[in-house]
Amino acid sequence: MTPSCVLLSGGLDSAVLLALELRSFSPVHPVHVRSGFAWEDAERRAIDRLLASPVYAGAAPLRTIALDMRDVYPSTHWAVVGTPPAYDTPDEDVYLEGRNIVLLSKTAILCARLDVGRIALGPLSNNPFPDASIEFFQTMARALSLGLAKDIIVDTPLTSHHKDGVVKIGAELGVPFELSMSCMNPQGDVHCGACSKCRERRDAFAEAGIADPTTYKIEWKR
Repeated sequence: MTPSCVLLSGGLDSAVLLALELRSFSPVHPVHVRSGFAWEDAERRAIDRLLASPVYAGAAPLRTIALDMRDVYPSTHWAVVGTPPAYDTPDEDVYLEGRNIVLLSKTAILCARLDVGRIALGPLSNNPFPDASIEFFQTMARALSLGLAKDIIVDTPLTSHHKDGVVKIGAELGVPFELSMSCMNPQGDVHCGACSKCRERRDAFAEAGIADPTTYKIEWKR
């Protein structure tokens, strides 16, 4: 089978993506990229919980790589401080410039060293950011392939789905959603319930008609 590297943040979408990849590729290398953001310790604990689940028994050991962005973003930036925009703010308010450029660039070098020609990551159909377009991923794959003298495919298997659809896929695959972390301001290992990522998570379960197993610090009422 074809090997694959999967960008794994510990969130709902990447947890489903990893479960999907394990159905079709081998070996599958989960990769966590640390950039110096406030939520990354909680992300890592969620990843450890997920990878201990039987659903992911076939995954290769986690690879953690660092590409620190704190020399680019100011020390007061919400992602560094851990003060994300409010619950009902649009996606544009949580835009991190070049996020997928950062994630793909160093991961591709790891792939070249591992002799892996495929990187999978999990943007969804309604992602509005310029580094989440099909054109960007195709162009980035070409550039990485040229720069590394190795064919690199960048695949985004979830781009035809909204988040509620991803929840449905994950439920079919037995993904332990309660172990994942989709929060920009986690309170220990508990979702804050007050950021837009928590809103998206809560709404996705409701729209999918599947019970949300998440514990939120704040139980937001509309």
